[in-house]
Amino acid sequence: MIKYPKPLQEGDTIAVTAPSSGVEEELHWLLHQAKKHAEEMSFNIVIGDTVWTERKARSTSKEERAEELMNFLLDDQVDVVMPPWGGEFLMQLLPLLNWDKLKHARPKWILGFSDISTLTFAFTLHTGIATAHGTNFFDLSLKKMDALTSRWREVLGLEDGEALTQRSSHLYQSSWEKVFENPGEQFVLDTPTEWKTTGGHSVSFEGRLIGGCANTLNIIAGTKHAPFELFQSQVEEGLVWYLEWVEWSASDALRALWKFKELGWFENTNGVLIGRPIGGGNTKDFTYEEAIHEVFEEVNIPVIYDVDIGHMPPQMTLINGAFTEVEAAEGKGSVTIKRV
Repeated sequence: MIKYPKPLQEGDTIAVTAPSSGVEEELHWLLHQAKKHAEEMSFNIVIGDTVWTERKARSTSKEERAEELMNFLLDDQVDVVMPPWGGEFLMQLLPLLNWDKLKHARPKWILGFSDISTLTFAFTLHTGIATAHGTNFFDLSLKKMDALTSRWREVLGLEDGEALTQRSSHLYQSSWEKVFENPGEQFVLDTPTEWKTTGGHSVSFEGRLIGGCANTLNIIAGTKHAPFELFQSQVEEGLVWYLEWVEWSASDALRALWKFKELGWFENTNGVLIGRPIGGGNTKDFTYEEAIHEVFEEVNIPVIYDVDIGHMPPQMTLINGAFTEVEAAEGKGSVTIKRV
């Protein structure tokens, strides 16, 4: 069912395009630094025109964004499409993409997170081609990247039949303040990582991965741009969902998770991974942990939360459509990605 792009290797070409937000001029030096670091990893880098501008909370018009994205996705010289970062309005591109052409084109990796998961989620559902949720191109500007986040190259480099295990971090970054004070240096990992489970005990599950940033999936959920039912019906092994969110209160999280449940998205699901939330907070005395318990205990689905996914680094690289085995015990855990 799942088609994989060819394994990533040295000498491959990474195309950088901005289907959501572009990069303001005062941060262009970090793009140049990211390009330099990627070239030092032995990749060829092509940066599109959309990346260098930012107007009205998007890089440029939806038509220009869609055209550049399509050009890169259909270019046989390109191996990876890696946006600079997320943004706000990627959903505007979905009606403009030629899904039939993309489905029959040579598969290539799309890698990113935040609003980029609007694209990766929809892309896998429409085409059956695996996509990757992980570091954005802008993060490659860092002079030093942590051991977990930097495994994106190994994950995308898996050969058919191979597996790779990513283990929970020792520390995570609790705030972006110090990073913004010293841009282009490194993530500031300062707080002990603890993976938690809804049952409060060790848990393991397996299945096909699917998910992304819940803020943006919530926008397209229930529309023709997220044809989830067909994908879901073809997964014999059951699903493993992963979700993370930004600036949501506990009530925001409950409303979105309830919506996903009512759409049937959590049927045929063996387990759920939820990343560390950033911003938001409690709704009066109601917590995001209670939102998670309330939704998933009702349908008897185990959940591991505060996982290394999303906006609070470090983060694992997850593959939409890949088979995965997940374990968590005593605050630690692992995710094994299998290219099968």
